[in-house]
Amino acid sequence: MKKLFLFFLTIISFQSFSQSKDLSDLEGKTLHNKIRLNYILIHQPVNEVGYGLYPRMGFVGLNYNIPLKDWLYTGVGFHTAVTGDQGGLFTLGVNLGVNKQLYKNLYFDANVHFGGGGGFRSLVNGGGLLYTNIGLQYKKDKYSFGVQYGYMNFFTGIQKGDNVSFFVEIPSTLRYTSYKNAQKTFTINNTLNDDFWTKPAVKSVQQITFDYFFPRGNSRTDASTTPSYKPINHTLSILGFEYQRYLTSNTFVYAHVDAMYGGLTAGFMDLFFGLGKNFIETKYINFFGKFGIGAAGGRIYPEGGLTVYPSVGFDVRITDKFGLSAHGGYHKAIGGVASFEALTAGFSIKYYGLSGGTHDPFTKEKLSEIKTQGISIIVQNQTYFNVAKFGIPYSDLQLIALKVKYDINDRFYFVGEASFAYQGESGGYAHGIFGLGVTSNKFLNNKISLYAEASAGVAGGGRVDSGEGILIRPTAGVNFHVNDYLSFNVAGGQMVSPFGNVNSANINIGLTYNLSILNAHK
Repeated sequence: MKKLFLFFLTIISFQSFSQSKDLSDLEGKTLHNKIRLNYILIHQPVNEVGYGLYPRMGFVGLNYNIPLKDWLYTGVGFHTAVTGDQGGLFTLGVNLGVNKQLYKNLYFDANVHFGGGGGFRSLVNGGGLLYTNIGLQYKKDKYSFGVQYGYMNFFTGIQKGDNVSFFVEIPSTLRYTSYKNAQKTFTINNTLNDDFWTKPAVKSVQQITFDYFFPRGNSRTDASTTPSYKPINHTLSILGFEYQRYLTSNTFVYAHVDAMYGGLTAGFMDLFFGLGKNFIETKYINFFGKFGIGAAGGRIYPEGGLTVYPSVGFDVRITDKFGLSAHGGYHKAIGGVASFEALTAGFSIKYYGLSGGTHDPFTKEKLSEIKTQGISIIVQNQTYFNVAKFGIPYSDLQLIALKVKYDINDRFYFVGEASFAYQGESGGYAHGIFGLGVTSNKFLNNKISLYAEASAGVAGGGRVDSGEGILIRPTAGVNFHVNDYLSFNVAGGQMVSPFGNVNSANINIGLTYNLSILNAHK
């Protein structure tokens, strides 16, 4: 692990050494995006199954929408169950919507969401999801709320029905520049009076977490074990990712997602949003506390999904950008007959960021230079052939994937991916992976480039035979560049579960949006 960490640091140090330019020469653009939180009450097909099923499920969603026109938007959405008995139902999909003013602050809003995911495979089968809705929205000072009538349709299964949903929406502004400006250095002179870039930077932390759960109380497995619903009294191993954004110099909000790779048959995951505070801060050591609320489930006794997760810990800052963290907490499901609960302990590798502006947001300290950071957001359709399963026949799988690529320099990059099945009789299967990639220079009139990636992570659910969840996936592919922002990609590779029986070739086809953001250096 130590050698791997040093290897990453060495690669990161190979930055492009180009002559510094003046920041006032950098052309910028602004995206006025929207973060939509919605709550959907879904009736369950209680008369179509041969087992007990709670009649209603509460479904919450987090959607990040980007304007294409004043009246048209697209984006991605993530949904999960929080009430009923479908804890562990998670979905990922893409949105396309219309938003038009009707009268003053009243707007018409309609959208279509396509994705994949699931909980009980008997309800969703392949996992394909189509959610259409129409409604009204009230906007005031950029914030808004609305009500919609919709139809939630897991079209590969029997879980479907009309519903009423409620949502709130908050604004999010992204200042960025062309991807051709990525990995360049710009100086900030004292006479800079360009209002576009002279904004406070955003202080953030991104971290990969390695946790261990120590179950207690009435924690039990689901019906997939023999015997069914047996007590869980052994350690569970968890891999996760967390993003923190600071509101003040010592208070932050965060989003956290985990997947289990040891201790149970693969399939458990969780998602949390919360608030944290640094109580003691020095130059190198920081003590913090956090409280998160969200959803969890999969391979544990059926419950609603709503879960709380308080924790405390400390950080040790190794460099200006990297640090290590140790933490412990308490993971507790709210409600349910056999509520899952566990004491937790773990560690994290942290990356500290200061991006999007020219001065520290809290100390007001002016920054000396800016480096543009290349980022790519990728949506893919992934096809996996002849995937091994337990208890049901092997079959091909169709997945919808969201990838984020973070450039290290002009050649190497980090990549993270979340993918959910929507066809292939494995609804509920998902994987989350991280990796390292390399790309070639553009050729054939700057229209083509090649790339290769080596990724690993956690996979499970849908009776896919990935053992306890460890996944390795090398891929190689071609980018077809339309312009500096937009490209298409085609790739192929192999997905292998070293502790399961999955060994499947795959083909991926996707769309990439490339941009650069400011990455501040003091």
